[in-house]
Amino acid sequence: MARTGRPGMSQAQKRELWRRWRCGQSLSDIARYFDKNPGSIFGVLASQGGIAPRERHRSLRVLSLAEREEISRRLAIGQSYREIAAALDRPKR
Repeated sequence: MARTGRPGMSQAQKRELWRRWRCGQSLSDIARYFDKNPGSIFGVLASQGGIAPRERHRSLRVLSLAEREEISRRLAIGQSYREIAAALDRPKR
């Protein structure tokens, strides 16, 4: 999947860029803050149509790494799926 925006900006920098854009700073002011060319800032903004992307977060239904390891250990000792789900306080599907 292609990267959006210009390479060379971390996610934290992009968050700061969008914060400054929402506050009404100009492309030139934002570019000066990051010591970049205004065209680079424009590329990041244009890739999203000038609208900041929503903050991403994982669903609560996703298993954590620790839960996956616990499931693996419990399967290795022969526990049933229902017992494992009960121990992890997860649905028994």
